[in-house]
Amino acid sequence: MRGENNPEVCVIGLGYIGLPTAAVIARSGCRVTGVDVSQHVVDTINRGEIHIEEVDLDGLVRGVVQRGTLRASTEIAPADVFVIAVPTPFEKDGNHTPDISYVIAAATSLATVLKKGDCVILESTSPVGTTDALRDRLAALRPDLAMPGLAPGLPDVSIAYCPERVLPGRILEELTNNDRSIGGITPRCARKALAFYKLFVRGTCVTTDAKSAEMTKLVENAYRDVNIAFANELSMIADRMGLDVWEVIRLANRHPRVNILQPGPGVGGHCIAVDPWFIVHGAPEESQVIRTARAVNDAKMHHVLARATALVEANPHVPVACLGLAFKANIDDFRESPARFIAASLARKFADRVRVVEPYAQQLPIEFTETGATLVDIDTALETCGVLIVLVDHDVFRVIPIEERSDAVVYDTRGIWPDAVSGVAQTPLRLAS
Repeated sequence: MRGENNPEVCVIGLGYIGLPTAAVIARSGCRVTGVDVSQHVVDTINRGEIHIEEVDLDGLVRGVVQRGTLRASTEIAPADVFVIAVPTPFEKDGNHTPDISYVIAAATSLATVLKKGDCVILESTSPVGTTDALRDRLAALRPDLAMPGLAPGLPDVSIAYCPERVLPGRILEELTNNDRSIGGITPRCARKALAFYKLFVRGTCVTTDAKSAEMTKLVENAYRDVNIAFANELSMIADRMGLDVWEVIRLANRHPRVNILQPGPGVGGHCIAVDPWFIVHGAPEESQVIRTARAVNDAKMHHVLARATALVEANPHVPVACLGLAFKANIDDFRESPARFIAASLARKFADRVRVVEPYAQQLPIEFTETGATLVDIDTALETCGVLIVLVDHDVFRVIPIEERSDAVVYDTRGIWPDAVSGVAQTPLRLAS
């Protein structure tokens, strides 16, 4: 043990959140062991390289690995602070039931090395009550240690919940500068976790109870989902009425108290498309607006697919370019991506007519196998495709001048080309979202 001011840290899970978190903690001077089930991930990090795309992460990981403050392993390591950053997906029951088995597995693993004075912090986005479930698992495996909220007197171990709230592409900056909500099983647990986060977080750290912190994370993403659903529903209404949704939103947002978001082909990612269901699962009768927002955003994805299909069918034998697979701009994260779903659906129907442009992919995802679709660069798409379907607003797509796309039929689901015209009608027609 290196002491409270410079603790030994073990980060369990080295994905899009775990690896940046481990690197930032290592940069603060703590010695960090990152644990992952993938030998490939472990070997990559120990070479000072990264397996995900994130701004400035490669240089940071290389630096902390070279200094010896970060190493990766497939085996759990003793530590003073354990940070759990593992996935919390849905169960395969089709009912959006939260699956916290990865969290419980992490607790089971770290229980073997847990000792008196340690602090366990869950960062994974989780349904309300997961931190208590983690505590209960540790209590069952380590009856020799007094757990907070279960044993009288002072506990031997501190357990808390502190979710990340970061934006892909800005993760390193936001891990450091964003405010954090730290929820303890007890106030004493929260204070112990607060002291740890103060080592590397410049933002304000606010303490609360674990269940409130769990709910706060879910509420933040559900709030965004509801607001996006309004924009997406508005875009479908505008389609029905023959209106330009981008113009309507631009004018409406001139009102001093209106700020409508931009519509798109749906909602993706590991947070906004998933977390609201955790609230619905916990209070199904009361979550009417949240449930409806999820339905609207899912419906928008199918709405876009139907319009794209009709457009391709109206232009037979013409090669089609789907621009983007990621769930948002300028990242390589395709989880729950509506763009990926739409492009793959088109590939299954139109086979080798479909070209996919995704600058953050080395190869197409598995669902494109045997469809005949191909991965091409943007120049090839512009030169060979008569239909362009914009699904992601990557910067490389935004800067394409009208001269290079004026002969193509364009379906712009992101509103990045306000000057787009149809190469068939040769009129200023822009298919909105």
